[in-house]
Order: sequence, then structure tokens, then C-alpha cells
Amino acid sequence: MTLTTAPAIELRGLRKSFGQVRAVDGIDLTVGGGEVVALLGPNGAGKTTTLDMLLGLQPPDSGEIKVLGGSVQDAIRRGKIGAVLQEGELLPGTTVRELIATMSALQPDPMPLDEVIEHAELGGLLQRKTDKLSGGETQRVRFALALVGDPELLVMDEPTAAMDVTARRSFWAAIRNLAAAGRTILFSTHYLEEADTIADRIVLLAAGRVAADGPTTEIRAVAAARVVRFTLPGADRDELMLLPGADGVEVHGAAVTIRSADSDTLLRAMLERYRDARDVEVATAPLADAVFALTERRERDEVAA
Repeated sequence: MTLTTAPAIELRGLRKSFGQVRAVDGIDLTVGGGEVVALLGPNGAGKTTTLDMLLGLQPPDSGEIKVLGGSVQDAIRRGKIGAVLQEGELLPGTTVRELIATMSALQPDPMPLDEVIEHAELGGLLQRKTDKLSGGETQRVRFALALVGDPELLVMDEPTAAMDVTARRSFWAAIRNLAAAGRTILFSTHYLEEADTIADRIVLLAAGRVAADGPTTEIRAVAAARVVRFTLPGADRDELMLLPGADGVEVHGAAVTIRSADSDTLLRAMLERYRDARDVEVATAPLADAVFALTERRERDEVAA
């Protein structure tokens, strides 16, 4: 596989409406070759619509899309872009091997079949009819079909939605191997731990716009939150909320959790005031908290505007 030197994805001023609903509202995004990027956001944020336009499944109302330095159609024609989508039936009445071999024969420069089968872990399914597959097995075949052209760019919309925990783990191990070979990966997911573990970079959409864009650590930092946990017999939530730097307090018996944008100030004050506090832990706020905070901020800005 020869890699293109141009950015894998370039979106400029992308907009798309459905009637009175603005699904995508001016997205600008550049994804460099070899990046693994997670596209996050609540339902209705514009993730699927953005991916559909990127794949040429829907035309934008306005804006520009470049894939690997050229048009989407050119990338598809050359087999340089592969897609794993949530919907779409497999060709019925054929075996998994027949389907993959047929689609491979249509590609200008296909990935060797044994590599496709290995990446998608289809060895035990090759003789199975496509209409006899479970949801997770069907998704693995979709993954294989996305690979047959030996693509430089993989675009995936909720790729592990129908998979169990074991299948998800195997799937992401395969994605890591593909990324290590220089392929670019763009995927949407509702499993935030997947984005946290797999992605080099997170792009958060809210109300059809980019609300945040950066490494996972940077996304958390934008939300400016740390979590301080400790044990304090007789803890009083209202008193703890008076600590400098305390943004939110949860008390469950003697177990206390405080969210803070200034954990250093909070810790100094807490340890000075509560000498019997013990089992103190400080951790970065979960990615889910950061995503919620950033999405909420974007929605407030939209209302204010």
C-alpha cells in the first residue's frame, strides 16, 4: 500500500439541513494521514450526517470535501476508502467467503484475502450463509468488506454497536494493527472508553458544530475538571461545598467525591480543615464528564446566540 502525502480528510464549511433542521452547521476539520480520530457527540449532534457526506452518501448543501487530496468519488474508485456503517444488509444466499471474494475481485488493488480474513477474524465463519449471522458476526463481515480494497482511510459509524465485549476487544486490536501500518481511522462511537483507549485525537460535535478538537488529555483539560476522592466520617455535603475550588460534591456515607477545576487549592484547604480525612485520591475526570460539560457549554452558547 502506497500512502498519500496529502491530508486524509479535509472538510471546509460543511453544512447540511433536513427541512428546518440544521444537522451540520459549518464544520471545518482536517485529519492527517495515519491519525486515529474518534468523532463523539450526543444523538443529533451531526456525526452520522457528517460521515455520510464524507463517504459521498449524501451531498452537502454547501462546503468542500477532500479525501486523500482529491474527491470522494476518486478515492472510492481507487479503493482508497473503506467504510463500516450501522445499516445495510449483506447479499443474501451466499457464504461469507463467496461474498468477500466477489467484492475483492472488484477492487483495483485488493488486500490479500487471507489478510482480510485474519484482520476480521472470520476463519470460523467462511462457510456460513450471510443471512445466518448474528448481529456481531454481521458487523465483522462488514469490517472485512471495508478492508478488501486495502484502503488508506477507514471510516466507521458505531462499528462495535452489535458486538459483545470479547468481539469489541478483538476488533480494536485489529484496528491498532491497521493504524500501525499508516492507515487513517475515523470512527464514531457511544462507547467513550473506546475513544479514550484507541483514539489519538477526539473531535466532539454538538449542534452540528465542532465543540472541541484535540487529544483526550486536552479534551479533559478543556472541561477543567479533576476528581478528588477521600474517606471522611461524618462528612457534610454543604460544608464541603464551601471548600475553595469545590465545583460539585457527592457524599455516600463516609465516601466523598469532589469535582474541582483547581484540585491543588482544594486539597490544601481540605487537608487543613479535615485532619481525619484519609484514603485521598486525585484523578482526571472521566472522559464522559468532559464530553457532557463541553456539550452543555455549546448548547448554552447556541441558546444565548
